[in-house]
Amino acid sequence: MKRLLLPRLLFLLSFISLANGIASAQAKQGLTPADTLRVANVADAQISPGGEWVLYSVSTAEGERTRTTLWLVRAAPDLTRPSENRPTQPLLPAGWNASTPRWSPDGRRVAFLSAHEGQSGVWVVSIAGDRQPRFVAAVRETNFFITYAGEAFAWSPDSRRIAFINASEDESAGTEDAKREGDPRVVDRIQYKSRTSFSDRLRTHVWVTEVDNPAPRQLTAGSFYDHALSWNPNGREVAFLSNHEADPDAVNNSDIFAVDMSGQVRAITLTRGCEYEPQWSPDGRWIAYTATRRDVTTIDSVAEDTHVWVIEAQGGSAGRELTAAQDRRARLPRWSPDSQTIFFLAGDRGRTLLHRVSLRTREISTFLDDRISGADASAIDAGQQRFPSLRAYQITGFSIAYRSGLVVGNPRTGENVSFGVPFALTITDALHPAEVWLGTRSIFPLLRLTGHNDAFLNAVALSTPEEINFKSFDGTPVQGWLMKPQGWREGQRYPLILSIHGGPHGMFGWGFNPTFQAYAAKGYAVLYLNPRGSSGYGQRFSDGTLREWGGGDYRDLMLGLDEALRRYSWIDSERAGVTGGSYGGFMTNWIITQTPRFRAAVSVASVSNLISFYATSLYQDLIHAEFGGFPWDDYDLLWRWSPIRYVNRAQTPTLFLHGEQDNDVHITQAEEMYMGLKRRGIETILVRYPREGHGFREPRHRLDALERTLDWFDRFLK
Repeated sequence: MKRLLLPRLLFLLSFISLANGIASAQAKQGLTPADTLRVANVADAQISPGGEWVLYSVSTAEGERTRTTLWLVRAAPDLTRPSENRPTQPLLPAGWNASTPRWSPDGRRVAFLSAHEGQSGVWVVSIAGDRQPRFVAAVRETNFFITYAGEAFAWSPDSRRIAFINASEDESAGTEDAKREGDPRVVDRIQYKSRTSFSDRLRTHVWVTEVDNPAPRQLTAGSFYDHALSWNPNGREVAFLSNHEADPDAVNNSDIFAVDMSGQVRAITLTRGCEYEPQWSPDGRWIAYTATRRDVTTIDSVAEDTHVWVIEAQGGSAGRELTAAQDRRARLPRWSPDSQTIFFLAGDRGRTLLHRVSLRTREISTFLDDRISGADASAIDAGQQRFPSLRAYQITGFSIAYRSGLVVGNPRTGENVSFGVPFALTITDALHPAEVWLGTRSIFPLLRLTGHNDAFLNAVALSTPEEINFKSFDGTPVQGWLMKPQGWREGQRYPLILSIHGGPHGMFGWGFNPTFQAYAAKGYAVLYLNPRGSSGYGQRFSDGTLREWGGGDYRDLMLGLDEALRRYSWIDSERAGVTGGSYGGFMTNWIITQTPRFRAAVSVASVSNLISFYATSLYQDLIHAEFGGFPWDDYDLLWRWSPIRYVNRAQTPTLFLHGEQDNDVHITQAEEMYMGLKRRGIETILVRYPREGHGFREPRHRLDALERTLDWFDRFLK
């Protein structure tokens, strides 16, 4: 009997373990609207100059606000033990809300931005010791909308000074009446609106201060908005962006300038296009940047793809475009330590990947993608996380260590070898929110350094998107994705939600989307597409919406829905809904006036009338760039592509969600469409969100909007 007892006991324990595993798997539920607030937003990974540490930020919803904290993790010293020796730790004492961590070049200190105990601005903390932050410089911010704002501060090469952007009153701006406080409010400029208020009279300029003995002093002045800083490696100049047109409000044209420590400013570029993101090369000879060429552009959603350029740092010569042959939208240029290569991000068919271009040959290659394949695929597994496809992910940010010297174990040979230059990256895929990863310029695969969302992911069931590719009406290839509803079963039919991205030059892709997961968890198939106008498919594709919002892109979306219905017989074509925000809201309004095929719609922060949109939006130049002029030059063209013109055709019950302080797309745009439907007897509701702009910030408003959206679709589609 005793001999039989142990096997029976082991069998019983294994059965219990299996049963518990099954119960645990069965206990997983789809992601609820409240769960979307549990996602930690991991971003801004900054690797130390020597590659030993990585700093990053984590934003989480806490009650009525979002808190951002700074974290520190040691880069893995041994690739054979990826889960060991990498504990994450807060950088700052408890109670701090901070952002934008940046290493000093000597790797000993970190500067960051924070408002703490009545002091708002730049703080510095030493990595060694008790890590008590020290206030360095007060920073006053403008509420003026600055596109591609870039780096708000930067360390000098000797780690002794910090250059920073600070705002001050512009005494020369406006009339005397406009300067008076209180009622009435006098307007005398084009860009008199900020994103959620009225533009203040502050202008941003370059300042500098010693770190150990702070004495901030202003280097630039004038009626400009200086921004996006980068130090000359010789420590004697700071590069920055500014628009020095006679009327910067009327003409969007940023150029690169440099200012020395005495306040002498020189121009480095003088082009009709816009320059962004200047980065001085480590050897001091070049400045890399991204730029557009077109004379007319916009401060909002630019149709023209930015490419990587370089120019000689002394100026006086034309810039050289390095990535035109790639035909993709580039951003975040960063130099290699030897000043021979520029690394950058570019969207490509729903992915965002790290690329590099040679300064000498202009040869472009994709980094951390094609090199890792075959036998290396299993090595990307780090801890509990594995990407479903090495190509199906998005890099949301990266940084480079400028000194190497780490020695690690080679898991293939057991030998010790030196790293190449380490990278810190934030990476997401369709089933994982962004986390921090470590990559190198060697043969080794990526290593995951953080797991802030692991507990959350282990508790929820997620839907895996399936890629869809089809040819549109004119043969243009279009890409999209479809998520099955949670609990999908053969033989059942399910409703579908078509979701449309903003822009119009945005891009859906292989990133984690908690809203879509919440739709799928409520039993909806989710279809999302990149119609013409989207970035990531080349310039011709991005230009596909010019002079016709709702033309080819509308047909792409409808044919994409037809393709999904053809492929997936379990989708109920009689129970389809449509939603989108910003330009996606415009397209939602357009769709309900062009077809009755949708049973319900939710239109968020939407445009309805291109004529009135021009006069009420803070970025009128979007109309200039997309439609080629002023409304009074071609009124009929703008009216032709305005959904409100066709509101008498609409039959779809529609919910409108809009922030009351949205100056990107003024709430009157939703009011016009809502009133048109209401007067016609179409079921409609307008929900106004106080204090919100173009994209909801308050956690309770984000939750409310998602719950209302699902309730609306449940009412009409189930």
